[in-house]
Amino acid sequence: MSSRRDRWAKLTGGQAGEEYARRFARLAESGHDVHGEAAFCDALLKPAARILDAGCGTGRIAIRLTELGHFCTGVDVDPSMLAVAGREALTQDWLHGDLAHLDRLGLEPGFDLALAAGNVIPLLAPGTEPAVVRQLAAVLRPGGLLITGMGLDAEHLPLPEPTVTLTEFDHWCEQAGLTLRQRFATWAGEPYCSGGGYAVSVHSRPTA
Repeated sequence: MSSRRDRWAKLTGGQAGEEYARRFARLAESGHDVHGEAAFCDALLKPAARILDAGCGTGRIAIRLTELGHFCTGVDVDPSMLAVAGREALTQDWLHGDLAHLDRLGLEPGFDLALAAGNVIPLLAPGTEPAVVRQLAAVLRPGGLLITGMGLDAEHLPLPEPTVTLTEFDHWCEQAGLTLRQRFATWAGEPYCSGGGYAVSVHSRPTA
């Protein structure tokens, strides 16, 4: 997320890491599948892929993808989230940074996949969304994928109203040189219908 007055910081004050981790621990203990995003991404990747988890939070998805044999780098602007991630996976790459200025982190380009799950895009600082999409597109290899999951109505957001439409998002992706490949309603791959409240989108960078 962006550190420039992002919506997430306004909601949490940058102190949500421990409670966020406890929430998913409770879900896992109650039998919920908390690895749907990782399974979705893994199914689209070759073994040992390079993955950028943008807005990685407490590292839940990146840690699982690493367990599945991929090489993951996590970036987040919330130190409280990264503190949990670092505790859970000491040797993994966790970077503190603003997604709108991802180029300042010195990442080597050529990622097979960039992931922005957990409503990362709707919770960015207003006005930074196109820049974040451009930054994520820039780190992908030709043929690399940008995968996003986002709420499109209040029911699927921690906000009273939506901040992003799919039309806007697809336009930002097109401006960044990305093409929409697939769109689903859930991480389980249920088909998306127009007007749905949640969308999982797969965009790709052209191979030539």
